[in-house]
Amino acid sequence: MADLLQITARGLYCAQGDFYIDPWRRVPRAVITHGHSDHARRGSEHYLCATRGIGVLRERLGAKISVEGAQFGESIFLNGVKVSFHPAGHVLGSAQVRVEHAGQVWVVSGDYKLEPDRTCDAFEPVRCHCFITESTFGLPIYRWRPQSEIFDGINAWWRRNQAEGRTSVLFAYSLGKAQRLLAGIDASIGPVFVHGTIAKLLPAYRAAGVPLPEPAHGDYASVRATAGRGLVIAPQSSTTTPWFERFGEVSTAFASGWMQVRQARRRDSFDRGFILSDHADWPGLHSAIRATGAERVLVTHGSTGVMVRYLREQGLDADVLETHFTGDRLEEATPSRPRSPSRIEGETENENENENENESDKEKEEQP
Repeated sequence: MADLLQITARGLYCAQGDFYIDPWRRVPRAVITHGHSDHARRGSEHYLCATRGIGVLRERLGAKISVEGAQFGESIFLNGVKVSFHPAGHVLGSAQVRVEHAGQVWVVSGDYKLEPDRTCDAFEPVRCHCFITESTFGLPIYRWRPQSEIFDGINAWWRRNQAEGRTSVLFAYSLGKAQRLLAGIDASIGPVFVHGTIAKLLPAYRAAGVPLPEPAHGDYASVRATAGRGLVIAPQSSTTTPWFERFGEVSTAFASGWMQVRQARRRDSFDRGFILSDHADWPGLHSAIRATGAERVLVTHGSTGVMVRYLREQGLDADVLETHFTGDRLEEATPSRPRSPSRIEGETENENENENENESDKEKEEQP
């Protein structure tokens, strides 16, 4: 029996249904897991995604794209192939795609995490014969602490900077992580400013019913009036802009799963690293895989070799599936602004802390 999904030059293709899932080139019909630009790219004739992700997709790819939405769990038939979306817990509207035909059930995970947050629907395991999983943080060293501890750490860092008269700058991916931070921090501590690349996505979140605090105006007068008290959430690339300079003396931090590794914090000279990821950690990946009941597992991006070897040791039919997906990446360029004089905190790994015409790799133009 032929595979239900196969890799082609344009992406992951279902020949029976004549559609692609997260294609990396222009196609007639693209089924999209979520709005990050390594999964959702401009130029296709028609898009299909989870209804809660339509607003994000239009903001990222253009208001005039042809896009259709389906509710989570709702079945749609494409040339006789049954397709449905199921929550992935990654960002707003992120979904796993379930594909069923001739007795086969395949699930494409996209990107996912298991810990619920306020800004997206919680991950739901889907039973299948073959599971296509990401492996961004597919190494045993990646084990996330409860997000409540991380937010407590962020709030404490912000208060301490206030006491020392420095503005707190928290770098984060513009889609997903930034909104999660905005929803999770204690906004009563002081004014919160967000970069324009983040602000333009907030209407899509609010339209989907996600409650978020209203950011303060980032004009020069407002910023100077609150100097040393505010929290700025921004992509790291903003450090090279005049907008960033208006905040004066700052303390910088980065919120990412990569902060688990000390070298990542040291390389970019962040004052703090907060270990907060929108991807599953090592235990989460294996918990998700087990819950599917799949006997066959294909691993896409991240630490694919390690993951495949481990899954084979567990008796699963596992292999690497080569794709153009990237998962989270650290920006290659370091901040141009000198670091603040405070010492580096959190030195241990367990510290709280198309043809792609679209934005190149996820958030590269704005990525922290």
